[in-house]
Amino acid sequence: MVRTANSYIETMKNTHALVLGATGATGREIVSLLLKDPSYSKVSIFVRNKPNIKHEKLSIHQIDFSRLSDYKAFIQGDVFFSALGTTLKDAGSKSQQYLVDYTYQYAFAKMASENGVKHYALVSSIGSNENSSFFYPKMKGALEEAIKKLDFEKTYVFQSPFLIRQTELIRTGEKIGIKVLSVFNQLGLLKSQKPLPVSTLAQKMIGEISSESTARLNIYTPKDILAAQL
Repeated sequence: MVRTANSYIETMKNTHALVLGATGATGREIVSLLLKDPSYSKVSIFVRNKPNIKHEKLSIHQIDFSRLSDYKAFIQGDVFFSALGTTLKDAGSKSQQYLVDYTYQYAFAKMASENGVKHYALVSSIGSNENSSFFYPKMKGALEEAIKKLDFEKTYVFQSPFLIRQTELIRTGEKIGIKVLSVFNQLGLLKSQKPLPVSTLAQKMIGEISSESTARLNIYTPKDILAAQL
């Protein structure tokens, strides 16, 4: 039986989305788009601190990250978006950053897989490589490899370039980084690292999950993601 575009759209109706990292820069954009998308009938978010947002489709689970297994029963749905992450500066140490960026995300992904969630979308990073000599790309690459082994029907990994966060969240160092990269981009250099608004990344993620991809594993490089701006 050949599945048409219209028939696929029908299967996307009444979709229940789960979001980890919903209060972060990319996560909040994902949530905003999901709440507006008629294909999604319910959006459940898992947060440490309850955000000031209300919507008839939104369910908020305020959790204690030191007791993740207590919340496994709530990780029920169709699509899991994982956009959790922190910086080394905010975390305070590499071990604490690893706890957030790897341990927490993998624990949620594993529970989602065991609960039968079909689709999983991960915000990763440019240069992610489990064999890297550098801490951050090595950590991101290790997480990707671990996620690939889980039993999702489809897995989507977005190796995002430098992200432009919302105005109220952006730091001075990030502003400088964006300006420097923009200069290089104008000279035709470092095109794969062209800064990308988090809103564009969120749109790309939701759009790809709504597409008719039949591949079990879908990896999007910075070039693939940046094409969404064109």
